[in-house]
Amino acid sequence: MRKLLNDPFAVVDELVEGIAASFPAQIELTPSRRGVVARTARARRGIAVVTGGGSGHEPAFFGYVGPGLADGAVLGNVFASPPAAHIAEVARATERGRGVLFVYGNYDGDVMNFELASELLEDSGIRSLHAVVSDDVASAPRDERTRRRGVAGDVFVLKAAGARADEGAPLAAVRDAAMHMNERTCTLGVALGPGTVPAAGTPTFELPEGFMDVGMGVHGEAGLERRPLAPADEVADELVALLLADLEPARSESLYALVNTLGATTALEGFVVLRRVVEQLRARGIAVHRARVGEFVTSLEMAGLSVTLAALDDELRRLIDAPARGLAAPPLADPW
Repeated sequence: MRKLLNDPFAVVDELVEGIAASFPAQIELTPSRRGVVARTARARRGIAVVTGGGSGHEPAFFGYVGPGLADGAVLGNVFASPPAAHIAEVARATERGRGVLFVYGNYDGDVMNFELASELLEDSGIRSLHAVVSDDVASAPRDERTRRRGVAGDVFVLKAAGARADEGAPLAAVRDAAMHMNERTCTLGVALGPGTVPAAGTPTFELPEGFMDVGMGVHGEAGLERRPLAPADEVADELVALLLADLEPARSESLYALVNTLGATTALEGFVVLRRVVEQLRARGIAVHRARVGEFVTSLEMAGLSVTLAALDDELRRLIDAPARGLAAPPLADPW
């Protein structure tokens, strides 16, 4: 295991200490030291937006705390859901009297614990709603979308929620905007090599040299097919074709194309793939609103990347273009 660590069972505690040392003016930690909370709130925002999930996906989830995004994030152990008590702790620290929206990926542990946190908050008189992200087309058919995993689409859904909250919208309207973005977002990835959970010390999956897994999830979940590694353009062409068949963008919609590298794959490779993705979209006469490459949701040192397409109508374009700045997240809007 080639990792620069101390005690592998203390890695998340030390991660949080590093986050606190990096951003002392921007955030504070909750008493459990598993919650990151913004010190200042947006002036018009009445509700709180809280995200979270297992560690190992940095900059998700703490990196999306900041203006235009989340008010707080809760960190679980590596690839493990945060417990309900820690989620409720972050919600109470960020709530302003008009409720809390939870934004998180569609995984059994996260769904269970965020729902339990809602029950804890209800006992305290705090209302909460959920935006469960389900963008991974490899994990379930289109007509069973509620079974799909949440992957890099988390970024778009959280951005929509944060922007709508900044407009002063009530809780239900913020949730509706987040779910509207979720419905118009889809992702498909390709894995080239595994990551290793520090406490386990062994790779999360095995993949022979020279092979790739199309559709594998960010924790090593089964994908669509394992086959020999192909050139970047062939991979991009296949991902775009599958995503467009699922998304079926309308003529009035423009697409946001995002290439998310998973931890070990370089930005160089990401830009090579993004170039082809944009070429393929424009060749089909599809308007490209923006295109970005970056580490948005990683998986330790997993090699590979994912392509996310979001079909934006006028409302979603407004929300995606609204000002935002996360602690450690690559920007979705123009940097200058």
